[in-house]
Amino acid sequence: MCQRHAMPQRLFSFLLLMLSLSAAQARPVTVLTVQGAISPASADYVIRGLKHAAEEGAQLAVIKLDTPGGLDTSMRDIIQAILASPVPVATFVYPQGARAASAGTYILYASHIAAMAPATNLGAATPVAIGIGGPQPGQDKPAQAPAGEKDKAGQDEAEKAKKAPAALPSGDALTRKQVHDATAYIRSLAELRGRNVEWAERAVREAVSLSAEQALKENVIDLIAADVADLLAKLEGRTIKTAQGEVKLATKGVGPTALEPDWRSRLLAVIGDPSVAYILMLIGIYGLIYEFANPGFGVPGVIGAISLLMAMFALNMLPVDYAGLALILIGIAFMVAEVFVPSFGILGLGGLIAFVVGSVMLIDTDIPGYGLPWGLILSLTASTALFMFFVVGMALKARRRPVVTGAEELVGVEATVLEDCETEGWAHIHGETWRIRSPRPLTRGTRVRVKRIEGLTLDVEPIQE
Repeated sequence: MCQRHAMPQRLFSFLLLMLSLSAAQARPVTVLTVQGAISPASADYVIRGLKHAAEEGAQLAVIKLDTPGGLDTSMRDIIQAILASPVPVATFVYPQGARAASAGTYILYASHIAAMAPATNLGAATPVAIGIGGPQPGQDKPAQAPAGEKDKAGQDEAEKAKKAPAALPSGDALTRKQVHDATAYIRSLAELRGRNVEWAERAVREAVSLSAEQALKENVIDLIAADVADLLAKLEGRTIKTAQGEVKLATKGVGPTALEPDWRSRLLAVIGDPSVAYILMLIGIYGLIYEFANPGFGVPGVIGAISLLMAMFALNMLPVDYAGLALILIGIAFMVAEVFVPSFGILGLGGLIAFVVGSVMLIDTDIPGYGLPWGLILSLTASTALFMFFVVGMALKARRRPVVTGAEELVGVEATVLEDCETEGWAHIHGETWRIRSPRPLTRGTRVRVKRIEGLTLDVEPIQE
């Protein structure tokens, strides 16, 4: 009897154990991959990915990061999503040789867990448009110490530099304001996560960088891992504090689930590229100009309108210099004006210069991956000039030519009367016989000219010899 009662109890305990193990294993780990410059497409992908991880009940979201930097607005959107995420976020600088420069450093500091692979680096978080300090034009240079005192003075300066906070880059008020803002932002992130505050400020003020091993020694990151599996094994049992409470990780042996970008993120990544947005804008302008020059065709107008709307959406996400955009439009207007009003090349040359200068100024940033290459600018400038001077010019000349087909072509054509008639009769035109009507009597063989067409009858008048 005892054995009969013991068997169901053992079976029940075994089932409870299996259910608990399956429940523990059911909590997945979501992996996101961010490569290249931080852009609106990157921000949209990460935000949607963290939301998906929360909806799936993931215990951890891993962001594999390899970036040279990116846009400040997109970076802040990603950081806000990380700070508000109920799922712990581990930013992992991976693979080997990757980097988390500029905006990537801020994201690494904001994450619940900061990890790096061997042979990776982070830092250089100074805003790119600001530049790094150094004597500015007109700024006094430090006095040179005598030859016998150089070594001592250099040692004293080095000791002072270690004790004193890093100096702000010299420059105008806007430069200092941007550096102060970036420094305060990364300092707040470092204090929130308990990481090295002093080095974070130096990364902004002095654009310093660290390797993975140095970052671990200086408490900039939490750990070094060879790959995602190694990272999950090292995070086993850690308790992470999130926006909605503490989460204990059970990640050892868990197979990560990669979340690939969907069609929306891919579309944003494509049209958000400055070169693609630039090309779409020009295609839109070309299409509308050709449609206005030769109305009725339809296809250029439709393609141009769609391309221009997509370009406007992309440029709205990018740091656009509107003076550069205005110069591009003025340059195109001058080249079109050269077709209508020949000015011996003055308008055309001025338009080309304005187009090139505007293209260079269009994207107002020096962030890697966000500039327009010179090859693209010059090639599109040449194609724009050819389009304006030849294609649009030919379309305008075609509009000015007389009609050579259809019934309208008969107006003004000469004809020969086939028989004597008082008011109506018949005439021979282009090998065809047409009914004619005249205000005066006509004799056979009289040459007449067509004045207008009314149905299938031609109104004519005699040609005065």
